[in-house]
Amino acid sequence: MAEAIELARILDEIEHVHDLRQLDAVRHQWVGRKGWLTEQMKALSQLPPEERRQRGQMLNQWRAAIVEKLETKEAWLNEQAERERLVEETLDMSWPGRVPEVGLLHPMTRVRRRIEDVLMRMGFSLAYGPQVETEWYNFEALNILPDHPARDMQDSFFVDIPHLVLRTHTSPVQIRSMQAHQGRLPVKIAAPGFTYRRDDDATHVPMFQQVEGLLIDRGIGLADLKGTLNLLAGALFGESIGTRFRSSYFPFTEPSVEMDVTCAVCGGEGCRVCKETGWVEILGAGVVHPQVLKNGGYDPAHVSGFAFGLGIERVTMRIFGVDDLRLLYQNDLRYLAQFVSGGGSDLP
Repeated sequence: MAEAIELARILDEIEHVHDLRQLDAVRHQWVGRKGWLTEQMKALSQLPPEERRQRGQMLNQWRAAIVEKLETKEAWLNEQAERERLVEETLDMSWPGRVPEVGLLHPMTRVRRRIEDVLMRMGFSLAYGPQVETEWYNFEALNILPDHPARDMQDSFFVDIPHLVLRTHTSPVQIRSMQAHQGRLPVKIAAPGFTYRRDDDATHVPMFQQVEGLLIDRGIGLADLKGTLNLLAGALFGESIGTRFRSSYFPFTEPSVEMDVTCAVCGGEGCRVCKETGWVEILGAGVVHPQVLKNGGYDPAHVSGFAFGLGIERVTMRIFGVDDLRLLYQNDLRYLAQFVSGGGSDLP
């Protein structure tokens, strides 16, 4: 009789619980891992066999009754809590709504897509490569020998794993694409992506974006390169854009040139962005060096090609008239919003 009253007391205690936290405490008190019922079950081993059997049956009945009561009470409390939440969270339809902010593309994303679109319409296909490169792909395969200044730690970001480096240009994609073509012609790819160098000023940042262009075929020369780049510049900046080509030096091209366009900030008059010259260099280019062709699996005696590397940031600065490249990476929406026109889909 005392045991029946004890069970009734436990069930009554559960019945008068007011919230889920209190219910959880009652559960631990009676049927938890260290609860009263659990301790009683552990003590069964000390009883005579017949009494242990009877006591065990009774305790199992108790556990079943208590667990059932706990589950019933928990379901009721959850239902009550849901009703209270619905009352508290009633939507007042008379309140004015919030106009959602519409996301817009970053100026450099828009410029990159424009460049990709122009090059693809010229027959180039997009190609990609890893941002952490081996020294062979990033340097040796491109005819940059171990004693070249670009291999110095002041210019490149090397990682802890030997012979790996954050790529300093997208040019390694040239070699990877030539290898992937396995001697087939033509190789005509554009390789957009992030690159890394230890530079930081008004026209340089440690992480920047390039689009690499490569064409390998028979009879390709410098005239084809100049025609392609002039067409690209006209599509990006307008047909009236001024361009000039200057002789330069790159280990992976011979001959090599740099292409300049008139400065957008000063209109060619001279300013700090163009270093008072009226021109801004936007890319380096040239005829692919014979050794690079060999490293890519092609015979320079039968094929030739051109390559160019275009800085997306500098093109963005020219199009939008930005005088400090670092402003584009500060993610100040107030600053970036001024470059939005046509819903953010069309360039000026």
